[in-house]
Amino acid sequence: MIKALIPVRAGSVRVKNKNIRPFAGCNLLSIKIKQLKKIKSLDGIVVNSNSDEMLDIAKSLGAETVKRSEYYASNSVPMNEVYKDLAQNCECDTIVFADATNPLIEDETINNCINSYFMNIDKFDSLATVNKVKLFMWFNNKPLNYDENNKPKSQDLPDILSLNHALAIIPRNLMILKKDIIGYRPNLYNINEIEAIDIDNEIDFEFAEFMYKKYRMSES
Repeated sequence: MIKALIPVRAGSVRVKNKNIRPFAGCNLLSIKIKQLKKIKSLDGIVVNSNSDEMLDIAKSLGAETVKRSEYYASNSVPMNEVYKDLAQNCECDTIVFADATNPLIEDETINNCINSYFMNIDKFDSLATVNKVKLFMWFNNKPLNYDENNKPKSQDLPDILSLNHALAIIPRNLMILKKDIIGYRPNLYNINEIEAIDIDNEIDFEFAEFMYKKYRMSES
């Protein structure tokens, strides 16, 4: 059995109420649930939250709900502990971890990720979406990904991949064991920069809403 898991919580600091505040005439949580309901290979959608308001929205849209304890919704708890708790409260064999804060990933990409996960299950133990980062990166006052004395063009920089958390697929028991949404041998599934947009701050929220209205609402 394979289910999508949408984790949302009250108490986001950088973008207040980002999961349920108005976004392109709707809200991020509702948009994600409605999208995942179109994915026929899923056996269910689970929304895990400490917010009764968010859980009520999920119920109204036909999703399963799990009330999260305030400890696992706090800003102080390590994410590894959160991942373990999320998996322990999601009854299925395989979890499709789908953040509401990545509203631009396409239905086709989700279907392709699920197909790729099962087709390559003998080689990889999980799947995570990534995107290429072509930036001149520095750490401790030194360049990380290029030689200062032989500076390349940006397109010739090495293909560093960024985990964008748009989607991850992992067996439930491995998510509990590793306390992560990425296994020991992940299939890193590359998606484009538009689909990879993740909302972490107010600028991200406004940009994502602009791009959603331009690319996704025009498709409907």
